[in-house]
Amino acid sequence: MYQRRVWTNRETQITERGCMEMKNEQILALLEERKFKELKELLETVHPVDVVEILEDLHEKQMILIFRLLAKEEAAEVFTDMNSDMREYLINTLTDSELEEVMDEMQVDDTVDVLEEVPANVVDRLLMATDEDTRKKINVLLQYPEDSAGSIMNVDYISLRKEMTVEEAIRKIRQVGINKETIYTCYVTEKRRLIGVIDVKDLLTAGESRLIEEIMDENVLCATTLDDQEVVASRIRKYGLVAMPIIDHENCLVGIVTVDDAMSVLQEETTEDISIMAGVSPNEDSYFGTTVFQHARNRSLWLMLLMLSATVTGEILGHYEEAMSVMPVLITFIPMLMGTSGNCGSQSSTMVIRGLAVGEIHFADFFKVIFKETRVALVVGMMLAGINGIRIYLMYDHDVMLAVALGVTMIAVVIMAKCIGCTLPLLAKKIGVDPAIMAAPLISTIMDTCTILMYFTIVTAFFHL
Repeated sequence: MYQRRVWTNRETQITERGCMEMKNEQILALLEERKFKELKELLETVHPVDVVEILEDLHEKQMILIFRLLAKEEAAEVFTDMNSDMREYLINTLTDSELEEVMDEMQVDDTVDVLEEVPANVVDRLLMATDEDTRKKINVLLQYPEDSAGSIMNVDYISLRKEMTVEEAIRKIRQVGINKETIYTCYVTEKRRLIGVIDVKDLLTAGESRLIEEIMDENVLCATTLDDQEVVASRIRKYGLVAMPIIDHENCLVGIVTVDDAMSVLQEETTEDISIMAGVSPNEDSYFGTTVFQHARNRSLWLMLLMLSATVTGEILGHYEEAMSVMPVLITFIPMLMGTSGNCGSQSSTMVIRGLAVGEIHFADFFKVIFKETRVALVVGMMLAGINGIRIYLMYDHDVMLAVALGVTMIAVVIMAKCIGCTLPLLAKKIGVDPAIMAAPLISTIMDTCTILMYFTIVTAFFHL
């Protein structure tokens, strides 16, 4: 009896990887044997994204040869997914007619993305490969500010009129849908003003004689051309939309942002936040595509700023040199306290940055967040103080005063670190700065200074130093 096999995610990944390796070997074999007909048939079964991965491992001549064997639509998708170096080499190698065929199959928003990445001398050649109507659309998108919804929207969408019947609407979709970014969501306009939205599913399940006005949804979620692209992408994710309509200041529909563009924006923003949180200047190129000098430049600025700011900690330690000479044992606890405060501050800042990114936390929650983190800090601080106090009591000749002083310091340091760690990202968001800046490297440096001040303030009071 046949039993259904349930595949785990790991098994699926292994199977997919095995299939890709097998196809990769077949492609290389057919390429070496120059069996181009069989190679072209095999390429039709490979997803464009996987084709890009295959091309990355080939020599330039082999890459050109395979690219020329791809069908027009697939070649356009592969061209869009390529990195900037591969794309630039192709542009300089392909003939004008070949380049024109690729550009004709590309969506306008993808073309704009390509133009923004390639050098200026290559832009002219790409624009020459597009028709006049496409160039006008490209110029419109290039006028919008970078990182705005207008800069990533697609101007190819399906627009319907409210007085249309369902039959007329379906007929129009069949006629123009092939050249549109998506046909699953259609937009109802009146004198270019957005008045409703309708899904293809609603059209297919409605009577052919019914009017669009009767079945359209007038409650439309939309964004403006100047809205931040990350905000628009987050809305698409939040509401599970296939696309979001973009309107101008006159409420006229000018384009749409699709879910694939939204995913790209969120990926780019996440990558940028991770870089900033690690104290590295954001870089659009891949890790291996970035030169050693560029890597060093991206990292050195932050490292120099943090290094110079750490000199403040050194000055404070110098101020308490006399106290340390009286009780040299105090020096041994500095690394532990500084490490604990930095870790506590980083934990809080990371949680708040994540909450801000997904829209769970807002600046209005400022005192609510502080109250919660303070309670967390009290519990964590008492646990750490208790364990550390016992350790100090046992290791340092049963010195109760020292154990108590370090216990009080530990609680105070944890509370301070948690509060600073949660408030700095909120304040950064309020003044329009990326909250990711207030992450581990910067938080740790601030915590070091504050911890030293608090530590010696407490111990000098305890021991009258």
